[in-house]
Amino acid sequence: MTLYIDADACPVKDEAIRVAERHETEVKLVCDGGLRRPQSPWAQLVIVPEGADAADNWIAEHIRPGDICVTSDIPLADRCLKAGALAIDHKGKAFDADNIGAVLATRNLMSDLRSAGAMEGGGGRPYSQRDRSAFLNGLEILFRKVKR
Repeated sequence: MTLYIDADACPVKDEAIRVAERHETEVKLVCDGGLRRPQSPWAQLVIVPEGADAADNWIAEHIRPGDICVTSDIPLADRCLKAGALAIDHKGKAFDADNIGAVLATRNLMSDLRSAGAMEGGGGRPYSQRDRSAFLNGLEILFRKVKR
């Protein structure tokens, strides 16, 4: 099993690495640069060329059944699921065959509404300690699921 982290804007890299260390699992932090090499012997920094979806494409090409991906990118989560892997976002929401279709549809609708100018204003609420705790719990559940 390998834990892949879509690392460019991920707020829970350190937390994910700690969970992976506890489970003695290799971690690949995938980004297009700008991150320091992690101090963990379990973690490797993978730098991909700059460009739209370069990190997503690298993860999708390397992820295998039984692996886990941490990403907030819904299309990447879908690609990981189709490869037989598991996926979770930084707030602890696990993606699966039962919810990915609805999540993708909502994402596409919101993107269309923003493009059409129908939505204004800022993003979501700030990332909280509750979100961090939900992520840690959700990731732990996925690790246990894979190990069964």
